[in-house]
Amino acid sequence: MKYKIVLKETEEGYSVSVPGLPGCWSQGATEDEALENIRDAIQEYLAARDDLVKDAVVREVEVTS
Repeated sequence: MKYKIVLKETEEGYSVSVPGLPGCWSQGATEDEALENIRDAIQEYLAARDDLVKDAVVREVEVTS
């Protein structure tokens, strides 16, 4: 899967977040490190989300604007 990320250079290095996954963010001293760290953060985020809904009924809805 591919996710859009927001990568920002900071005084400490790079901050990176995933707008499509609220609360999913990471950082790194370099851009490459930040990108590697966000990949790990996404995997952990998705695993935690799956655990939270494993016994729930999950459906999709269509939204039109």
